Amino acid sequence: MLKEARSELRTVRDLLRYGVSRLQQAGVFFGHGSANAYDETAYLILHTLHLPLDLLDPFLDARLTTSEIRGVLGILDRRARLRLPAAYLTHEAWLGDYKFYVDERVIVPRSFIAEIIPGQFSPWVKPANVTRILDMCTGSGCLAILLALAFPEAQVDAVDVSAGALAVAARNVKDYALEQRVHLIESDGFAALDGKRYDLIISNPPYVDQEAMAALPAEYRQEPALALASGADGLDFVKRLLGQSRTHLNPGSHLVVELGHNRAVLEQTFPALDFTWVSISGGDDLVFLLEQDQLP
Repeated sequence: MLKEARSELRTVRDLLRYGVSRLQQAGVFFGHGSANAYDETAYLILHTLHLPLDLLDPFLDARLTTSEIRGVLGILDRRARLRLPAAYLTHEAWLGDYKFYVDERVIVPRSFIAEIIPGQFSPWVKPANVTRILDMCTGSGCLAILLALAFPEAQVDAVDVSAGALAVAARNVKDYALEQRVHLIESDGFAALDGKRYDLIISNPPYVDQEAMAALPAEYRQEPALALASGADGLDFVKRLLGQSRTHLNPGSHLVVELGHNRAVLEQTFPALDFTWVSISGGDDLVFLLEQDQLP
């Protein structure tokens, strides 16, 4: 198929049609940035050809060189055959207007918390009071970087148990020239944070339950299981956060956690806690907030 495609396809339009057919035929799963075969194919083509990611139409009928066609077909083939998320093929992921380096050492950034960082968690958080922030389970460091940009007077500790993830985060922190304000810490939860207190703790922790882990599409299985799996009910790490965050938060400060679709089981497990559920694009039951004195 690839040999025939290399000999007969000539334009961006040709490659776009071929790519959509190839991805759909392979039954790939979309959940790491694109929602369908057309958008993902367009992204992979534009990235590979070093074209602006928001300008497809002007180039649709452009004829490509043999090496350009080979490059596009190669990345489309790897996407379809290996079921690798597109971000691992291009080594980039986007949260809004911000680009981050990623590879297989981290999950592909897709946190809903990113939506509410630019607004500084209004109306709950008073930005003037925020000088120290903790990003627990930082992964690629994307949320820690967005926090540092949104709170320019704050120092941010970015914690992860994975040395590989922190190496990726270090690259992103350097790309944004934030080495003096974003501090990477290797720690299993709060283990290495004795005596540290913060004005805000945010976390996009592992929260996939055992049943859902067993049913994950191949693309998600390419990501580090350590960053996804969280026990039978998906709450193993969240329980640690709720049990230990209070002593690391200053009075009047807040804990913000992304939880996936585990609201019902969380509220059943902690019936005494009055969770505030933050409205984001994915719904009203994915991100919760608690004030320091509400925590156990």
